[in-house]
Amino acid sequence: MLALRLTRAARPAVQLRRLLVAAASAGTGLLLLSSLGHALAHPEAADAAALRLAWCAAPLAATVYLALAVARTDPGTRPRPGLSAVGLGPARLMAVSALTTALSCSLGSLLALLVFLHLRGDLTGLPFDGAAAGLLAAGLPLPVPAAATLLTVLPVTATAAVAVALRPRDPRPPVRVPRRFGRFGAAGGSAGKETFGAYGRFGTRLPQAPGDGSTEAPGDRRTARTALLETEGDPPAPENGPEPPAPDTDAGSPAGLPWGVALVTAGLAAQAYAGRSAPVPVLAVLLGWLFTGTGLVLAGPGLTYLCGRLLQAGRPGALRLLAGRGLMAEAARIGRPLGVVCAVASAGCALTAPSGGPAPAFGPLSALGALVVGGATLATLLTAAVEARQYRAGHTAALLRLGARPALLRGAAALRAAVLPALFGPLVLAIAALSALPLSR
Repeated sequence: MLALRLTRAARPAVQLRRLLVAAASAGTGLLLLSSLGHALAHPEAADAAALRLAWCAAPLAATVYLALAVARTDPGTRPRPGLSAVGLGPARLMAVSALTTALSCSLGSLLALLVFLHLRGDLTGLPFDGAAAGLLAAGLPLPVPAAATLLTVLPVTATAAVAVALRPRDPRPPVRVPRRFGRFGAAGGSAGKETFGAYGRFGTRLPQAPGDGSTEAPGDRRTARTALLETEGDPPAPENGPEPPAPDTDAGSPAGLPWGVALVTAGLAAQAYAGRSAPVPVLAVLLGWLFTGTGLVLAGPGLTYLCGRLLQAGRPGALRLLAGRGLMAEAARIGRPLGVVCAVASAGCALTAPSGGPAPAFGPLSALGALVVGGATLATLLTAAVEARQYRAGHTAALLRLGARPALLRGAAALRAAVLPALFGPLVLAIAALSALPLSR
C-alpha cells in the first residue's frame, strides 16, 4: 500500500521515468513472446528459436539497467531525516523501491501480453490483415505456463537488481584493528605506541578519575581514555569537535580505464581474426562484440574523467575550471551509462552500415529490439544525468550563495554536454568501422 501511495503521489517527471520503464518492459516482453511464437510455428527449427531467445538478452539487460537507474533517482524512496522514527528505515525504503520497480515492470509485461494476444487474433480477430500471423503462430494454442514464465523473467530480474543495488550499507568504513601480542606470545598489547619511559611515569597505565589529586599530563589522560574505549569496543570520540567529513571519492580517478582499453583491443582483435576466415564464425564475432562493449563500459568513467582533465589544461578560466571539475566529480556516475550508449551505438553502426556490402534488411521484431535497446540506454544516460544533477544541487546552491552568476553555471553545464560527444563520437565511429570489417566479407 505504501508503494502504491508513493507511486501515485510522485511528480510528473518521476511518473514519466516509470512509464519509460513500463514501455521498455512491454517491448522486451513482446520480444520474448515472439520468440515463443516462432518456436510454436517452427518446431523443427529449435536452433533458430534458441538464437531468437538468446538475442532477447540485450533488450532484457538494457531494461533492467534502466529500471535500476530510475529506482536510484526516485525522490520518494530517498532516506530523509525523521523517516526512521515512523518505521521507514533504509531497509523499508529499499523494499518500497523494489516493489515500485516490480509494479512498473509488471505493468509493461501485462501490456505486452495484451498486444501479443491482439496480434495473434485471440481477442478480436487478426489485425492488419493477418500480417503478424506467421511471426506469432496465430491459430495455434498458446502454452500458458511458458508465456507466464517468460513474462515473469523481467520483473523478477529487475526487482532483484534493485534490491541488491539499494540494499542498506554501513556508511562508515570498517575499522581494522591489527592483532598484537604481549609477552611470550600472549594476545593483547597496548592501544597506542608507547614512548620511552612510559612505564616510569606514575599513573600512565590506568585511567584515573578526575579530582583524585593525580598530576598526569593531558596527553597521558587522552591515551588512557583511548585505551579504555577501545577495550570496551567503542570508537573514541574526538575531543576537539566532530571529525572532518570524508573526502568525496567520486572526484578520484576511476580505475577501470586500463582494463577497458585492454578489453576493447581484445574484442577488435577477435573480430579481425574472425574476418580472416572464409565463412565468418558467428560465435567469434559475437564474442568480439561482447569484449568491445564490456571494455567501453569499463572505460567510460575513465574517459569522462579524462575529458574533465582536458578541459582544465593550460590556464583555465572560471568556466572551464567549473566544467572540468564537474566532469571529474561525476565521472563515476555518468561514465558507465555513457559507455553503454557508446557500445550500443558502435554495434548499431557496425550492423546497419557494413563496409563494402549491402545494408541488411531488418524485420519488425529486429526494429523493435533495436528501439528497445537504443531507447533504454539513452533513457538510462538521461536518468544518470538527472541523478548527477540531484547530487550536485547542494554545490550549485553554495555557488549561488557565494555570488556565482546563473549564466556561468548554465555555461558550464553546456560545456560539459558539448565536450563529451567531441571525445566519444570519433571513438564510436572508429570502433564501428573496425567492427564492420568481418561483416563485409
